[in-house]
Amino acid sequence: MSGETKAELVFIPSPGRGHLLATVDMAKLLIDSDERLFITVLVIKPSFDPNSSSHSYSPESNSRTRFIDITNVDSLSLPMSSPLAFLQQFIENHKDPVRNSVTKIIQDFGPNCGLAGFVIDMFCTAMIDVANEFDVPTYMFFTSGASALGLMYHFQGLRDYQNQDVTVYQNSSEELSIPSYKFPVPAKLLPALMFDEDGGSSLFLDYAKRFRETKGIIVNTFLELESHAMKSLSQDDNVPPVYSVGPILHSDNQNDRNLKYDEIMKWLDEQPNSSVVFLCFGSRGCFDDENQVKEIAVALEHSGHRFLWSLRKPAIGHKFRTPGEYDNLEEVLPEGFLERNAGIGKVIGWAPQIAVLSHRAVGGFVSHCGWNSTLESMWCGVPMAVWPMSAEQQMNAFLLVKDLRVAVEIKMDYQRNLMGGSNMIVKAEEIENGIRRLMQPQSEIRVNVEAMKLKSRMALVENGSSLDFVGRFIQNVMNNIS
Repeated sequence: MSGETKAELVFIPSPGRGHLLATVDMAKLLIDSDERLFITVLVIKPSFDPNSSSHSYSPESNSRTRFIDITNVDSLSLPMSSPLAFLQQFIENHKDPVRNSVTKIIQDFGPNCGLAGFVIDMFCTAMIDVANEFDVPTYMFFTSGASALGLMYHFQGLRDYQNQDVTVYQNSSEELSIPSYKFPVPAKLLPALMFDEDGGSSLFLDYAKRFRETKGIIVNTFLELESHAMKSLSQDDNVPPVYSVGPILHSDNQNDRNLKYDEIMKWLDEQPNSSVVFLCFGSRGCFDDENQVKEIAVALEHSGHRFLWSLRKPAIGHKFRTPGEYDNLEEVLPEGFLERNAGIGKVIGWAPQIAVLSHRAVGGFVSHCGWNSTLESMWCGVPMAVWPMSAEQQMNAFLLVKDLRVAVEIKMDYQRNLMGGSNMIVKAEEIENGIRRLMQPQSEIRVNVEAMKLKSRMALVENGSSLDFVGRFIQNVMNNIS
């Protein structure tokens, strides 16, 4: 290999554990696919979030992958406006550390090695400017699905090419035709960021505008899951090439395990096959209103199904802080709930999600429809009951329920804003009904998700669709330095 051309890619993920872990696994996929590739991941620590464990990751060592922590201390005292405006400025303030790190990387290059490009997270478009300074292309790693990517492009196009005010769809009862979705989408499911009055609305679509400047977009999805969206994106001449390379899942390792992990898995081992409904709302998922927690508890008790419930405590302070653990669950649960359900249910805090979903005892997943959770559910063949919280999760829920028919609905239009809180309470009867439909044996959604489980695995074998896209992406990268 000494005489071969080698290519260095610089990855820049957004701060936060979810984005970092997705980037680490994406980097591993590329490194394992071609020995000519070298990758440096520049890690921006989310110092505003002491509960986040993203800074304590322990990636597998690899001679062709390295990690460099970069933090601009001046960013710690940024004024908080809208969450998206804060994040944009936070990333903007890291241009100098990125510039300095890449300069050092280039100085350390050996013979026959060249900088082939940046691979940035969807929220790090400011780094396109830095890549341009080094005269290398930028690729984007889009950590949501192809349908959501198409959504952003569609509304950015309406705003910039057709001079439409997209905020007119706020509180609209219309159903909208969006190319990346098969069926008309209710406007009430559009991401709340599109209507953020503190500047987030324009910023959200400004990101999509800058996506068009990249040389290619890597999406953590697989062709068989989002064939309609992938086709629509490929037919748009103003969209860079899109590479569906997933599902990229964060595999469990010993650093993720603790005493709670063993306790949870031991409890699952004692349950019958496909008997447990698992409730988990993501790393930021929680309910600010204790009345909502009680409604869930009543629904679970009345459903009669075994359950494993990941219940998190809302964070106090900075809007980007992740939820924590309850010191005393009895304070938020109905009186006597834990005692009455000791035989069939377990309430926990943190959950090893993919390990739980992989367990034979789990038969259904009540989820916020974050994209990582969606992919994990498909990979494990566990049908979902959708209860989205924020961001693009309502649109993911629509995709799962309407387009793909692998999920049932609990409350598709539920919104929890980034300030915390929601303007609605989902009643126990509605939750119970969703759980009962979710846990029906031999249902249509159960058959469909089992088929998607097989397709997700076939995408990642030799000649599978995702490995084919990986090969195409690597060839594009190598052409940059040939």
